[in-house]
Amino acid sequence: MYKTFDLIAIAFFVFGLTLLRTLWYRRDQKLRRPPSPPSLPFVGNLFSMPSGTEHIAYMKLGKQLKSAQSYISHNMLGHSTIVLNSSQAASDLFEKRSAKYSDRANSPMVRDPTLLNWPGHPGLVGYNDLWRSHRRMLNNWLNVRAAVQFHESHERQARVLLGRLLNVSNRDDPFEETENEFFLAMASAIFRSAYGYQLQGINDPFFQGAKEAIEHLFSAHMYTNFWVNIFPALSYVPDWFPGAGWKRTAREWREQKDWILNSTLKWTKDQVASGSAEPSILGALLDHKITSKWTQEDRDYRLKELGMVLYSGGTDTSSNVLVKFVAAMVLNPHVQAKAQQEIDAVLGPMKLPKVEDEERLPYVRNLILETLRWHPVLPTAVPHVCYEDDVYRNYDIPKGTVLAMSRDESIYKDPEVFNPDRFLDPNVPPLPGFGWGRRKCPGSYYAQAAVFVSITSLLAMFTFEKKRDSNGQEIIPNIEDRSNSMTLGLKPFDFKFSPRSEQHRQFVEGLVPVVKKVLDHQYGGNEEGGDNEAGSEEDAQAWTEVELELP
Repeated sequence: MYKTFDLIAIAFFVFGLTLLRTLWYRRDQKLRRPPSPPSLPFVGNLFSMPSGTEHIAYMKLGKQLKSAQSYISHNMLGHSTIVLNSSQAASDLFEKRSAKYSDRANSPMVRDPTLLNWPGHPGLVGYNDLWRSHRRMLNNWLNVRAAVQFHESHERQARVLLGRLLNVSNRDDPFEETENEFFLAMASAIFRSAYGYQLQGINDPFFQGAKEAIEHLFSAHMYTNFWVNIFPALSYVPDWFPGAGWKRTAREWREQKDWILNSTLKWTKDQVASGSAEPSILGALLDHKITSKWTQEDRDYRLKELGMVLYSGGTDTSSNVLVKFVAAMVLNPHVQAKAQQEIDAVLGPMKLPKVEDEERLPYVRNLILETLRWHPVLPTAVPHVCYEDDVYRNYDIPKGTVLAMSRDESIYKDPEVFNPDRFLDPNVPPLPGFGWGRRKCPGSYYAQAAVFVSITSLLAMFTFEKKRDSNGQEIIPNIEDRSNSMTLGLKPFDFKFSPRSEQHRQFVEGLVPVVKKVLDHQYGGNEEGGDNEAGSEEDAQAWTEVELELP
């Protein structure tokens, strides 16, 4: 009986909400809107959206509408979104009017306490005092001058990555292991910087926990992945109701998220309390003037969120850039060869780069920019939300409107062609790979350094190429995006890689004993675990040996 009553109550509630949304939609129709596809009552443009992931759908829609204004709009079940198809429109709104366009819309699946319950993630939190406090902390540690302190860590981690990849280079299907090594390399650097923690290999519980939590967050935030993001009233559906498996999924994700947020900060606090902590961002902020006026509960809450946004910003995006770099090199061997020639000419043979070498390697720098443009990791960016009513080019943008980005193909000749030289043209604007305006990623200098030294090291030592079938014919890999998520990785594709020559192999093999010494010290001789005491004299000496052995 009670279940029947619950169902009737839910049905009336959803109907009432739908009616209100329909009335609001009719009011919305009176506004001057940018071009949009055909619309139907109540559902709006739901059935007019092209298939595919969001960024592909937006690109198709822009072409269908042939919008001369460089932006389009759509409304799905009462959710209004404006898609900007030009960098000029994005600059006009997100940069020049940043005070109005720096808010965020957190999806119901993410923010609802009964679902994922993650409203405080700095990348998704609204334009408010909490966001400002996060921003102050991040800027203090990641501004252009402060980021220099992490350069040595990036260079060390790149050398470890080379040694580990040597063992993967003889695999028939190296994609999964290579991707894992990229994630581990980026995560190792950020865990040490953020928490003072040395990851204990691929199966480290902190590494796996953080990786899963961010994957869940990004999936939950995509409005098209869960119906509750379109119909928030569905959050009241009981767990036992048929088809409510997504609620049980949300509960599992929430429990896993809570564990990783709590356990990582607790580890750092325990190390600081015992006097054995390695210098880290969170360790320093536990007793810092920035956090001195907060209650312990408030401080811990903010530091937990800060640690995880450092991980998500420094690992997920950067490692996916490395995977897409591999795809680009496999498909464009002439680009790879030209970059390797520049590295050899500038650095000399058998030399590995430092972050400071970036200015001397313009082709490699443009190759990285082209990788970011060719297959962007954040193709729609994290959508901005209008903070107050506005008018742009005679179109109304009401408060609360979501604004997403699509790829601006008008400024790139042959946009599907991988061509680093396009950035030699001074009329080609810089890529907005790290966001716009006040929401620009505060860790951009950290990430740029990590990606540069990793990609340049890979180019210096390895060659990535197409596999061959049993008849000796090259296999052209099919490069496809993974499932709909804020950050888009690639589905597994065929390729092979190896040291550029026997001399290069010997050079990397020469690194392996020293790298192994460091790893054995860090992981107690076992990647699956160990005492993991960081920051000792032996550790420092081992890294010194790595640097001394490199020409």
